[in-house]
Amino acid sequence: METPVGPLTLEASADGGEARLVGLWFGVRVGRGDATAGEAAVLDEVEAQLAAYFTGERRGFDLPVRLVGTTFRQRVWAELARIPYGETISYGELARRVGDPKASRAVGAANGANPVSIIVPCHRVVNSKGELHGYGGGLERKRWLLDHERARVGLFASAGG
Repeated sequence: METPVGPLTLEASADGGEARLVGLWFGVRVGRGDATAGEAAVLDEVEAQLAAYFTGERRGFDLPVRLVGTTFRQRVWAELARIPYGETISYGELARRVGDPKASRAVGAANGANPVSIIVPCHRVVNSKGELHGYGGGLERKRWLLDHERARVGLFASAGG
């Protein structure tokens, strides 16, 4: 999928039942071949919601997602999903929110292992000084995503919504 931050590779899987999004990566990756009808439908919906996000019409996502990871990573990813659109928190704050204030580095590692960036907004985490730090898609993409959201927050507020 082509986007303002470059191409994204999307992957859906119907393994174990209902088709769900399992991967979203920056750049082009070699896929595993043809998608089933269910997987194709999920990918079409992901593309539609991402397109609306990039035009500023969507602030969140309502997609079937399967996140595979340890219990700790699952907790981190769940907290990432709770960070409001246009806002940021620190790795330390994220560690506090998952119940382990001393786990900033582990939280950073879990954040970096997020398999569906943008959908689970790992770009909304910054260092303790509020500066951009680390992002699998590169800091320029992280800056773009944050600037995009912050600009839209102002528009939503001025439009009364």
